Amino acid sequence: MATTPPPPETRSTVRTLLRLWPYVRPVRARLFTAAFVAVLASCIGLVIPLVLKWLVDGPVADRDPAGVWLGALYLLLLGLAEALLFGFRRWLVARPLSHVEAEMRADLYRHLQRLPVAFHDRWPSGQLLSRGTTDLMLLRMFLAFPLTFLLVNGVTILLGVIIMLVQDWTLGLVILVPAVPVMVTCVVFEKRYSRASRLAQDQVGDLTTVVEESVLGIRIIKGFGRHRSQARAFRELSGELRGTELHKARLLATILGVIVTLPELAIGAALVLGTIRVADGDLSAGTLVAFLSTALALRWPVDSIGFLLAMSQEAATATERYFEVMDAEEEDPVPGAVRTPPPAAEGEGGLRFHDVTFRFPDAPDDSPPVLDGVDLHIRPGESLALVGATGSGKTTLTALVPRLHEVTSGRITLDGVDIGAMSREELRSRVAVAFEEPTLFSASVGENVLMGAGAAAGKGELERALGVAQADFVHALPQGVDTQVGEQGLSLSGGQRQRLALARAVVGRPDFLVLDDPLSALDVHTEAAVEAALRRVLADTTALIVAHRPFTVLLADRVALLSGGRITAVGTHHELLRTHPEYAHLMAGDPAAEQEDQR
Repeated sequence: MATTPPPPETRSTVRTLLRLWPYVRPVRARLFTAAFVAVLASCIGLVIPLVLKWLVDGPVADRDPAGVWLGALYLLLLGLAEALLFGFRRWLVARPLSHVEAEMRADLYRHLQRLPVAFHDRWPSGQLLSRGTTDLMLLRMFLAFPLTFLLVNGVTILLGVIIMLVQDWTLGLVILVPAVPVMVTCVVFEKRYSRASRLAQDQVGDLTTVVEESVLGIRIIKGFGRHRSQARAFRELSGELRGTELHKARLLATILGVIVTLPELAIGAALVLGTIRVADGDLSAGTLVAFLSTALALRWPVDSIGFLLAMSQEAATATERYFEVMDAEEEDPVPGAVRTPPPAAEGEGGLRFHDVTFRFPDAPDDSPPVLDGVDLHIRPGESLALVGATGSGKTTLTALVPRLHEVTSGRITLDGVDIGAMSREELRSRVAVAFEEPTLFSASVGENVLMGAGAAAGKGELERALGVAQADFVHALPQGVDTQVGEQGLSLSGGQRQRLALARAVVGRPDFLVLDDPLSALDVHTEAAVEAALRRVLADTTALIVAHRPFTVLLADRVALLSGGRITAVGTHHELLRTHPEYAHLMAGDPAAEQEDQR
């Protein structure tokens, strides 16, 4: 299973978490207020032992019932105030932190839409999904609890130790004996838990990918009887994740064992020593009660250190994974930036490829390019069919026009203007694409088709596009054009999906049309009807059409033959049939010839 590259071993948890500040800044007032309220509540908790000292050494020792009832009232009011303050803190952080999570998720989604296709080719979808769900949930939990209580518990422990030392420095030093081994354990734990946390969250992404692929490919799995092998792959990944989570649990158990046991032993030692001193008259009973009550009040802040450190490490890992995606460079480094295209050259209208070479970004430097020095001119209003053997680079060439990929060298112009000088928004408003593998979204038929048009497009444009694509079948669906097509459009046949994708391409009346074998899933009669309607559209636009069959080739005014990443011939269909054996073999469907062409 492909995963994202592992991060560097050295990482500053604090520096990583500080990257959340831009999202936290708008709600900082409520978060700081919540932290102050929590500190105040914790300090109230430390006052209770002092009231106990007064109560034991005063009213209890003096056998004063009224004083005892007064002390009990003080304790009740202090406990009630502490509970109300902690409840108020919870209320303060609930709404702003849900806002932070929503903003981070929205930013991640927007950023994913702007990342180049090459990024999505490299990253498994499950890894991206886990960053937008599990990781952001971990960050919200961190901001709601550990972030505040690392501060609150730190202040509580510091004040509690000061109070104990002031009451009796000898017993205070006994309580402080475990501090050094606890701190050393925390440092070791932090490093090991960080690595385990990263591994676990990456494994969650891998598992999410398997689940997503199994759901989307359920027809293939059932059709080939591969449910057992898929279940086996899922169990293996699930077992690896379980092993990592158990490793995390063992680490957490180790630190909790140290953090809980050593302070408890220190409290026991302080109790024994304090009791002896009270018996000897060196210490008052009230002081011992207050000292032990303070020590017991610090049990939760100390015991929670391991838990809070674990959540902080998971949050740091989630932050790191989130910004791995957010740091990826978008297609337009400055979205919405105003560009100044060079003036259009005379005689360069239409779509033109100027010595275009393309190599995938991840390809080795010494590998041959997919496209090598392509020169091609599609004149204004002309339709050109692109023909070539499988793997010759046809789909890659069409993907360069809307800048789904960037050319390695050379340039592409629309009406004499370099597409690299256009904003993608402008470019894609002028160029429409229909892919060989149509993708539909979980929306209505009408919404899917109108994705290819501007906001002003209405029912008239929708019906025209459906007519061009011979997609009248939509009117027989239960709710017509308002019918929900379901995820990936799998409720429709391949030919129906392809016709809706074609309708989406033509609905906006684009200046340039790029069609990647858009009729491959249609039967002969439907293909003929679509081609007849499509001719009228092509008469008013400049089009590049990837074609494999003679019927589709005949839609075009001219044909270009792509072989080995180069344009080897351009002419009409009949000219190339007479003069180029390779083209004749491709149109005749000669498998042996096609295999020879790919060598």
